[in-house]
Amino acid sequence: MTDRSDRVPSVVTNPDDFNAVLEKLNQIDEKIEFVNSEVAQRIGKKVGRDIGILYGAVAGIIIFLLYVLFLAPMLGI
Repeated sequence: MTDRSDRVPSVVTNPDDFNAVLEKLNQIDEKIEFVNSEVAQRIGKKVGRDIGILYGAVAGIIIFLLYVLFLAPMLGI
């Protein structure tokens, strides 16, 4: 007798059913990619806002220090 432990199992599937399942999986994959991109965009907006606030604060401090250290003594204020 032949030993059947070395055989690879195979399944026969209707191509229409297989294509329908693949189409559903593709739709699910598109939805997941869309949601991930929306989440990444929101995170990017938050990080951009925080960096903008930081740059604005630093620029304001530098302008204030330049005024206090250089311009105010020159004008006698």
